[in-house]
Amino acid sequence: MPRVGGRASALTFGSGREVKRCLTNINPAINFLNMSTSEFNGWGGARGGGRDQAAHQVLTRCPVCNDDLRIVRLECQACGSALQGNFTLGRLARLTREQLQFVEVFIRCRGKIKDVEEELGISYPTVVARLNEVVAAMGFEVKQEDTDLAARRQQILDELASGKLTASDAAGRLRAL
Repeated sequence: MPRVGGRASALTFGSGREVKRCLTNINPAINFLNMSTSEFNGWGGARGGGRDQAAHQVLTRCPVCNDDLRIVRLECQACGSALQGNFTLGRLARLTREQLQFVEVFIRCRGKIKDVEEELGISYPTVVARLNEVVAAMGFEVKQEDTDLAARRQQILDELASGKLTASDAAGRLRAL
């Protein structure tokens, strides 16, 4: 018989169906408990509490059903004061893990698309498309003209790379955009 807190404890179930129901309900919780912080929203970092990593990453999605989580209580560690209500984490909490990783690279490259291209090994139009996805996911409007402008820039750069344009012609066309 299993022992709990020094006392004998019996686990009993009425039927195989009841066992299956209990196991089905507990599996998502076990999966949640076994996740590392790097599996939540793309936030990783070195184990052991690196300087840029919080003790526990704030979850924005339910680990069981993947719906949005709400923050309903904020508490001061120092004095114990608490606020209760319905709080949001802001627009960045809307991003997927992949989008957050892209944003991290974009910021690390100081917004220089060429550096983002090199670091991620993707083309200029792909960088712009991913940036537009992030902008849209954060709830901002993505202007079609921005997307068209990026495509025209890339076409000029491709023509320059293939030798169809000279450097001065390409520079003139890019300035005209």
